[in-house]
Amino acid sequence: METSAAPAARRRTARGRVGDDVIYREIYDAIIDHRLPPGTALPEDTLASAFGVSRTVVRKAIIRLAHDRLVELRPNRGAAVARPTVKEARELFEVRRMVEPTLITMTIESIDDAQLRELRRSVDEERSAFTRGDRRTLIRLSGDFHRRLAQIAGNDVLSDFLRELISRTSLVIALYELPGIWPCSLDEHLRLLETVARRDEGAAAALMREHLDHCEQQLDLTGRSKTVDLRALFAHVQATPARRKAS
Repeated sequence: METSAAPAARRRTARGRVGDDVIYREIYDAIIDHRLPPGTALPEDTLASAFGVSRTVVRKAIIRLAHDRLVELRPNRGAAVARPTVKEARELFEVRRMVEPTLITMTIESIDDAQLRELRRSVDEERSAFTRGDRRTLIRLSGDFHRRLAQIAGNDVLSDFLRELISRTSLVIALYELPGIWPCSLDEHLRLLETVARRDEGAAAALMREHLDHCEQQLDLTGRSKTVDLRALFAHVQATPARRKAS
């Protein structure tokens, strides 16, 4: 998986210009890292100016992101970062519970010692991000852990499918996460890794289902609208009687 830190030679066209691949990756990373929240408008002219390219190049990247279900193309209103519904959020976790337990058993059949070490480093990086309070990095690393398990399994079709599911789940987390809750338990990732290292397929599949259940339970998917108390929200700037007279 190429990240936004890729070498400049891979991030530009042969003539040194920014291509749609670069724009796609930059916007993709910003969505997954929650720097672009769900619902954010993506005007082609603004993005073209930001990247120093034509609107045609931007449009190619936007269409690819729409194909990934990360961007919505709204008639007469332009593109925006997708806003998954509660129904879609529940369906994403339902499908992941079908796919990932199977994938992790395939991973156990294929994994070697070097790949195990790589997964251990991934969990260590997650713990480091958690310790320093780096939520965005933790969310990205958490998704990377699941993607790496799928890649090791060796089924490219399932791996690509899971990549889309994980990306869309990141949008769900951004939209429905509960205050004060950190996504994806580090302890559960470590336990998953231990079952893989033991080559315990049954325990790994069961734990993956349990883990995805917990991830879903950490979200507010009740569908209830949230009411904001405006008086309480802005009480700290309420004018004193003297200030009211002055105004």
